[in-house]
Amino acid sequence: MLKTFKKGDNITRLSLLIFGLGNIVRGQLGKGLIFLGVEILYIFYFIEYGIGALKGLFTLGTQEQGWVMDERKGIEILVDGDNSMLLLLFGTLCLMIIASLLIVAKLSLESAYLAQESIEKGLKPVSLKKDLSFFLDSKVHITLLCMPIIGILAFSVLPLLYMILVAFTNYNHDHQPPGKLFDWVGLDNFFVILNTHSPLGKSFWPILSWTIVWAIVATITCFLFGLILAMWINSPYVKIKKVWRSILATSVAVPQFVSLLIIRTMLQPEGSVNVLLKELGVIDNALPFWANATWARITIILVNLWIGAPYTMMIVTGILMNIPAELYEAAKIDGANTITIFKKITLPYIVFVMTPYLITQFIGNVNNFNVIFLLTAGGPSTIDYYQAGKTDLLVTWLYKLTVGSKDYCYASTIGILVFIISAAVSLLTYHRTSAYNNEEGFQ
Repeated sequence: MLKTFKKGDNITRLSLLIFGLGNIVRGQLGKGLIFLGVEILYIFYFIEYGIGALKGLFTLGTQEQGWVMDERKGIEILVDGDNSMLLLLFGTLCLMIIASLLIVAKLSLESAYLAQESIEKGLKPVSLKKDLSFFLDSKVHITLLCMPIIGILAFSVLPLLYMILVAFTNYNHDHQPPGKLFDWVGLDNFFVILNTHSPLGKSFWPILSWTIVWAIVATITCFLFGLILAMWINSPYVKIKKVWRSILATSVAVPQFVSLLIIRTMLQPEGSVNVLLKELGVIDNALPFWANATWARITIILVNLWIGAPYTMMIVTGILMNIPAELYEAAKIDGANTITIFKKITLPYIVFVMTPYLITQFIGNVNNFNVIFLLTAGGPSTIDYYQAGKTDLLVTWLYKLTVGSKDYCYASTIGILVFIISAAVSLLTYHRTSAYNNEEGFQ
């Protein structure tokens, strides 16, 4: 944009302020009027709504809802106040509109410069009709992506920006607009969460530790068990391979929430598992699958293994089928035994191919809401944590802070911290793997 601005003449440069000016002056009247019309709409928006939205974004409201004595009527009346939540939302939307304004300004400048270049070369600038025809031909991808991009901006980017901004406010159970406005507090929420002496800090660090342990163990166990299953099924000594794969893939076919809720019921104190064990005389008292923290965590890992291993099994099966047979033949000629072949060929090849998947799986387990919430709902409960149980992950704790205690600012802060942790682990791990550093290694 800066390069175009320097190369352009005065008319082109003015197109950055008066959209479409360069096009209108150089004969592209239709295109220029469209740019100018868009700018007029922006000006109208900012005069009518934008200035107020930006002001509300900075103040987050000044008038709280409350009862005021009406001297004339002699009674108290309810006076509507500002709504910090809506002010923050409309302010965030205004920032996005400002960003879109800058994009349109850039397009106006570039369009004016293209028209300038055409005139300088003795050519006639492209007509509006021809420009539009490009969007049905060489630029049809832009046309097709317009609606999806608008949807992403409205339903993904806007809520995400809103959530990030909430982390810098005191929008919690004590500040619920319009009755009680919230305000900007800077980084205070981060200090509260990370402070080991605050109630939230005393909860954050143990939950973070369990989240990391859970993610590592869940990822490794699913990988190892899936690898063992795939190796076993692909063994030449195993018959009816398709039947075994179909049976093991059943957990993938059945909706996860159905499986988890059924297992949760089965492992209750009066569930079928405990009842059966009692009738067989194996136990006298019900096993505390969900009542004891250690039991609950181990049970969750085992259930997740049953759900997640078939995915890994299917991926590993595909990889095994694509390992060049020549590698195995050469190894056997050199006298390598089965274990050596596995250690030197099969395992390195599988790890090389699956490293990006394993990193993704790890991040997925960090944010594995379904398994934890549907099995234990974060329980067993404890007074040691603020609004959390012994099996809660950061993501389920975030949910409870939002839906349960309405501490939106703390939930948003935790969401940002989860993103930072996930992004850092992903980037650092991936950049140290052979899949990144030696991409051609197994080709």
